[in-house]
Amino acid sequence: MIQAWLLAIGQLSDPRMRKPLLIGLAAAFVLFLLLFGGGTWLVASAASDGGWLERVLEALGGIAAFAVAVLLFGPATLIVAGMLLDDVADAVEARHYPALTPPRRPGLAEQALMGLGLGLRVLGLTLLALPVALFLPGIGWVVWLLVSSYALAREYSELAALRRMDRPAVRAWRRRHRLSLIVAGLPAAALSMVPIANLLVPVLGAAAFTHIAIRLGAAGPAARP
Repeated sequence: MIQAWLLAIGQLSDPRMRKPLLIGLAAAFVLFLLLFGGGTWLVASAASDGGWLERVLEALGGIAAFAVAVLLFGPATLIVAGMLLDDVADAVEARHYPALTPPRRPGLAEQALMGLGLGLRVLGLTLLALPVALFLPGIGWVVWLLVSSYALAREYSELAALRRMDRPAVRAWRRRHRLSLIVAGLPAAALSMVPIANLLVPVLGAAAFTHIAIRLGAAGPAARP
């Protein structure tokens, strides 16, 4: 799993990755600004309730809003990843798996809707873990990291595997490799918590999980290196 992420990082300089990388960086930056604005509103709303929570949030101010944006950034990147996946996966397959047959080609609208649907599902799951992460420093962030790893692994792997399999086959494949996929999701969750570096998550996640899906048999046993 680590090798898949290293291969994804190593391919960032590939000319075929230039377009999705630039689009991904720009879209991720705008997305982060929107999340920070939403986090500012959320903190301000929570701070108006009075009591100890108001005092804590007033003291933290922009730091709390920034933390909310960072914590929600990972699941939100799935919206971007859904639109970039085909271009990123094509570059990965051309360089590392040239013998593969052509994949299924969803349209741009289908990709965007798929990414949006997956992003909203993961966002709902991570929102449940958000209060724990914000108000239990240390252990709360560990809990959030584990929840985020599970959610991101599930959805990135589905995006990648759907290029080669139908939905029932993807669900069965994901169940067989559940633990491996969760471990593979840890770098995505961890990287999404690092400002600036987190802007690379949509492209790196799409590239890494393209490798992972192929190596775990989503393109058939003959495609495994």
